[in-house]
Amino acid sequence: MDFVSTQPTPLKVGLGGTCVNVGCIPKKLMHQTALLGTSMQDARKFGWELPEETVKHNWEMMKTAVNNYIGSLNWGYRVALRDKNVNYVNSYAEFIEPHKIKATNKRGKETFHTAAKFILATGERPRYMGIPGDKEYCITSDDLFSLPHCPGKTLVIGASYVALECGGFLAGLGLDVTVMVRSILLRGFDQDMANRAGEHMEEHGVKFLRKYVPVKVEELEAGTPGRLKVTAKSTESDETIEGEYNTVLIAVGRDACTGKIGLDQAGVKVNPKNGKVPVNDEEQTNVPHIYAIGDILEGKWELTPVAIQAGKLLARRLYAGASLKCDYVNVPTTVFTPLEYGACGHSEEKAIELYGQDNLEVYHSLFWPLEFTVPNRDNNKCYSKIICNKLDNDRVIGFHYLGPNAGEVTQGYGVAMKCGLTKEQLDNTIGIHPTCAEIFTTMEVTKSSGGDITQAGC
Repeated sequence: MDFVSTQPTPLKVGLGGTCVNVGCIPKKLMHQTALLGTSMQDARKFGWELPEETVKHNWEMMKTAVNNYIGSLNWGYRVALRDKNVNYVNSYAEFIEPHKIKATNKRGKETFHTAAKFILATGERPRYMGIPGDKEYCITSDDLFSLPHCPGKTLVIGASYVALECGGFLAGLGLDVTVMVRSILLRGFDQDMANRAGEHMEEHGVKFLRKYVPVKVEELEAGTPGRLKVTAKSTESDETIEGEYNTVLIAVGRDACTGKIGLDQAGVKVNPKNGKVPVNDEEQTNVPHIYAIGDILEGKWELTPVAIQAGKLLARRLYAGASLKCDYVNVPTTVFTPLEYGACGHSEEKAIELYGQDNLEVYHSLFWPLEFTVPNRDNNKCYSKIICNKLDNDRVIGFHYLGPNAGEVTQGYGVAMKCGLTKEQLDNTIGIHPTCAEIFTTMEVTKSSGGDITQAGC
């Protein structure tokens, strides 16, 4: 169902959930918009004689194009459901008994449904901060992707991948962007990589306010956009600061939509701190006939393809006699910061925790994409790293890449890791030249050696 009720205002999300409507799809398209801006700057260096007058970006045109595409996807899903004889009920569901739900549509009409088995896949919605003015005057990523007007000077609050991706593409559109960070960037990701991605953003005009938290947001002037005053305090002292912005975007995490769906009536246990649902390795909750998949799972990846894979495999186990379970370890993923970060397997921190520093060998290298050389930008700012388990034939247990087209590069190496990739196999693979992805076939310098990792080019 696509009827959701959230604070401060209900948000109508079309078929396809977060990813299609207010997540990966609009995010990647807006990230691409920003990359095209950089490409235009590069083009002059490659001989394209573009007009010298300032090239401006039209927010409304981009927003309309993105939302038109999303609408076409919504329609496609609706047709697919109909073709597969799936009964689609656009209503808000809540358990009233372990095997019975009540569904309320937008007109308030209630219907009741019973089933032998249930799958919870309610996903998450952005979290607010509980400070004065946040729900009244701030937006979340849910709002940003369909914002009818250009956000102007923007403060992004948070250090999640949502915060950095949104802050990055807004800056890439030429906007004045500040990111307010409470502690570390990209918690849960490899910190070496996260900090390098953040440094690149800083070098390209994004301002960071580190070790601050907002305490109050006030409206100075209404408008599209208006003007807001943000008061923040240091996490290390009593110092407070104030700043004026047109838009304040809160991206401090997401809450599972499990609080108001009657799970207590069905006896399903949830983590009271975050609303997440603990499951076993077959996605089964503590109530045997109720399963859960996707972002609401305790301790699992919050990624669309993971939810899709888990759902497919669960359906096959329940109804097609299959036994294959979802692998939540070697999951390739990419953060679409201005310089993209792709990863698969463990972060360096997690690998050390699991195997111990002495049992690991980390190979790494800086590199300078050929495409960046003629415009003479970002020399040796891209970075690659693999983490190998010395106790297991130097098997690659962590893959990390910071550079262009990170998703495309990481996808193929993700397959290799599923097949048990080792350092020797990488060394024996012929690279495609000149590419960024070939860097993993020529890595020689270990982190422990402290050797020079800068690259001179071809």
